[in-house]
Amino acid sequence: MRTWLTARDSLTARLRACCLHFEVRCLSQRLEALGPEEAACLHLRPGRLAWVREVLLLTDGSPAIFAHTVMARQPRHPFDLRFSALGERSLGSLLFSDPGIARGPLEFLRLDRRHPLFQRAQTALAPLPARLWARRSLFGRQAKGVLVTELFLPSILSLDLEHQPPPSDGLSAGIRPSAPP
Repeated sequence: MRTWLTARDSLTARLRACCLHFEVRCLSQRLEALGPEEAACLHLRPGRLAWVREVLLLTDGSPAIFAHTVMARQPRHPFDLRFSALGERSLGSLLFSDPGIARGPLEFLRLDRRHPLFQRAQTALAPLPARLWARRSLFGRQAKGVLVTELFLPSILSLDLEHQPPPSDGLSAGIRPSAPP
């Protein structure tokens, strides 16, 4: 799991390299009031409306990632139009194709049934194991921040890592001390 969690390059590109058919299934994209934790990450007040997008990333028909993205509604930016038009395309295709977007440090957490994102993933999928690894990072473009949280689903462990690019060095990537397995 460490190789998946610590990679700073495009997760979409890594998944595509491990399967014959890659798919993005958009579950929802809507305005929601920010909770305290996500608001703090985006330097906003809790309760402020933000865009929330949730997708499943599937490899050969199996869900591998549940992704939860939060983006402030204000300030307005040309990036907003590209974000709103993603549909069934991956956010990674947008984030990693724009040299003006920088990725912040990766943070890790093992989520269980008590965590709201675990519950959202559980609603979208069949029963899940008791815990899932998740990572998040803040992508920034000028004053626009995009918070991306990815929950790694059990099927990801069956993917062929031989076709993956070499793993990034977690220490130089600014990873926080909560080390993944």
